[in-house]
Amino acid sequence: MVCIHFLLYSIKLFLGILVLEAPKGVKIEYEIVRPDEGSCFRTLHQKVPISSLFWQYHYHPEIELTCVLNGTGTRHIGNHLSNYTGGDLVLIGSDLPHSGLGWRGSDPHEEIVVQFRREVILPYTDHFPEMKAILRLIERSRFGILFSGRTKAEATRRLETMPGLPPFERYVRLLEVLQYLSQSQDITLLNRQALQSAGIDKHKSRLQKVLTYVERHYHEKIDIRKAAELAAISLPSFCNYFKKTTNITFTDFVNQYRVQMACLQLQEDKTVAEICFECGFKNVTYFNKVFKQLLGVTPTAFRKGIKDG
Repeated sequence: MVCIHFLLYSIKLFLGILVLEAPKGVKIEYEIVRPDEGSCFRTLHQKVPISSLFWQYHYHPEIELTCVLNGTGTRHIGNHLSNYTGGDLVLIGSDLPHSGLGWRGSDPHEEIVVQFRREVILPYTDHFPEMKAILRLIERSRFGILFSGRTKAEATRRLETMPGLPPFERYVRLLEVLQYLSQSQDITLLNRQALQSAGIDKHKSRLQKVLTYVERHYHEKIDIRKAAELAAISLPSFCNYFKKTTNITFTDFVNQYRVQMACLQLQEDKTVAEICFECGFKNVTYFNKVFKQLLGVTPTAFRKGIKDG
């Protein structure tokens, strides 16, 4: 399993910023989701060639429950990238960037997608204790949740009949499925290292200036003194502030962001050396070392894994 740390996107989302385009032309599109007629949410049953589906890395305020009934592909949810076979079941939180499941997959592909706003659940949480577990599930969905085992099988069975139900029964089924999922132990958080929002909201402007600096200059020499200047605090204070706010050092953040950009370029025909220097690393040896520390494989092995699917 390979996990790419799209860390800047995660930070920006916790800052409440709409990220419409990543650096160097890597676009993150905003998807407009319209509820079904006579319903407060959207239900899709898609059984079409994967080439006709929407694989662009995108986000939307709606929470998304995707159940792949048949097919293989790649999950790209937040900062997580991994393959799956034999179907899939994931809950994707509001504004969490993701690609359509089945990306880089093979036919036949069949899926049921349910997209709903948090407000669909909220009216009941203050008055009905029974709904508290669903609310906790929704809160955890910001990390992306993978369901497996018996939970996956049973939830899939319930979701399969959902598209054909009348609007009211479909809404009741959604609550039923969410309640069932909220009790499950067969879960994996796909972004366990996601940043905590606590503390970030308090310093939006200060941190945003630093992130923008890295985003625009990662391919050049990054000066930590310049970052401290943008944050309007002393260098020692900046080092402590950044680590406390993001749970990593500024140097580690820059390296992770550069490796993230390298992962995108490794899908092209450039040499590893070219990518190394274009992403701001000064020598290939150090680039290889940092890349392997973060992802567990060398850039060459990572590229081979992409080609092998």
